[in-house]
Formats: sequence, C-alpha cells, structure tokens
Amino acid sequence: MNLVRVILTCMVALSAGVARAATVRDFVRIRGQGESVLQGIGLVVGLNGTGDGGKEMATIRPLAELLRRNEMPVASLVELANAKSAALVMVTCVIPREGAKPDDTFDARVSVINSATSLKGGELYIAPLTEPRPGGRVFGFAQGVVTIEDEKNPTTGVIPRGVRMVRGIQTTPPVEGVFELILENWYAGWTSANYIASQINDTYHLDTNPSVERIARVVDERTVRVVVPPEEKENAAAFISDVMQTLLDPRQFGLPAMVIANTKTGSIVVTGNVQISPAVITRDDLVLTTTLPPPVPTPQQPLVQT
Repeated sequence: MNLVRVILTCMVALSAGVARAATVRDFVRIRGQGESVLQGIGLVVGLNGTGDGGKEMATIRPLAELLRRNEMPVASLVELANAKSAALVMVTCVIPREGAKPDDTFDARVSVINSATSLKGGELYIAPLTEPRPGGRVFGFAQGVVTIEDEKNPTTGVIPRGVRMVRGIQTTPPVEGVFELILENWYAGWTSANYIASQINDTYHLDTNPSVERIARVVDERTVRVVVPPEEKENAAAFISDVMQTLLDPRQFGLPAMVIANTKTGSIVVTGNVQISPAVITRDDLVLTTTLPPPVPTPQQPLVQT
C-alpha cells in the first residue's frame, strides 16, 4: 500500500500542478550526521527441516551452548547430528541518521551463513548487536519471527521492529559556532546550493548592512556553511532546528525535471517543470487514469487534494 499511496499522491500533485511546501530538512543532512550499522551473529530456530545440517559445527556449537544456558545441556554434540531446525545467521540493523535512544526499536535483517535453504517460519533467538569492530560494545538485542520478503530468496529476511536498543547512538555532532549542510546527491548543484543559502540568509539574517557577513555561505555544489549568530549560541540546537525548517521551493533548484519518490518515508519532491502525459497505472486491483487537460472542478465533482 505504500507504493499505491506514493503513486496517488504523485499523480494528484502533478495533475493539479500544485507546488508543495518543502523545507531544508528534505534536501540536506548536517555534516557528521549519518546512518550507523549494528551487527551480530544469531540462531534462527523453528525451521521445518530447512536449517543447517547436523554436520555444520559452526551451528551445532552455539545451539548446544544455547541449550546449556537454558539448563538443557547435551552430553555430546552427536546428539544434535540430525538437527535441521536451526540456522546460523548474520544479523544487521541500520540506525537512521537521527540516531537512537534506549528502548527505540528498529528492523533487523537476517541472512543465512551456512547451508540452510530457507528461513521461512523461523524465529531469531535473542542476539546481541554490536558496533562493527572487534570487541565492539553491545547497543541492542534482536529477536523475533522472520518475514521473508522475496519468496525466490528465502535465505534472507527481515524482522520488523525486531531490534530493541539498550544504549543510545548520538549522530548529530556538537556545534561550536559553525555547522555545514550537505545536499543529498540528487539535489547537488551550484544553483540549488546558492538558493538554499539565500533562503536561510533571507530568513535569519536581519542586518541590512551589506558589510555584515551573511550567516550562510556556499562552499561547493553540495555544501552550505552556516554560522550560528552570537545571540543564538546559547541555544544552538534550537537555531539549527529552525534553519532545517526553512521553507524552500524545489522549482528554484535549477534541476532537470524529476519526481523523486521515497517509498520508505512517503515523501515526494518534484523538481523542474514536470508534466505528466495521459497514462494508465495499474497496481493489483487499482487502476489510475490521467487525462489532459485536467478536468475542471465543479460542486458536483470537486477535485480533492489530500
């Protein structure tokens, strides 16, 4: 349904020719603020004969240790020789650029390491997730039922909200008077960078004296450097938040006509002079039709925008 929602929103926006408000946050990130990846090794159990074979010692050993910790020790690994209900998996979790706080939950991804043929119907037993370096600290634990996203590739899957954080991850660097905004790759350009800097200056630079340096300055096609005004330094975080909410018109970016749809966030940005020709789009039982010229709204048949 996310794709359907994106298609509907996109067609309404384009056919109605409406310029939607966007903010600086939609196009940039703060330098030093990026995604983080946690990793771990775990066991998926409950598989219907599709797990690693009993000869996979890399799987049998942790399975035996799991039983021992739960007061069900096995006298010998031979007792697990016919075990095909467990699979050793790599577990990863991507933490978004906004960071994480304890008790936040995120999706986990699992991938078969050995000879298991399918993770369908399996459940990941509690697995610690660490930063990706030897001896890394534990930041969260993953656990839950595996969902297979691609039936043609059942050896990988996802556990929605299967990771619970026990330690926070701070991704926003401390600001000491200056911070830099990095344009996302598809918005990079001198025109777009200059436009963003200009909008920030017009919004927050209230001194009309031309000799006073503007607070936002373009460094290159992807970088805008912003100086925190002296009166804002005591509350720099609030100032940064305000800057990120500065309103922008993507049509001023000077970019080719593009429709950039992010199905994960549900956001759509239209750049350039985008036009949509008559078309029919089908998705399952849904059929969307566009016509030119667009119909004229009437009291009986108004154009509804959501």
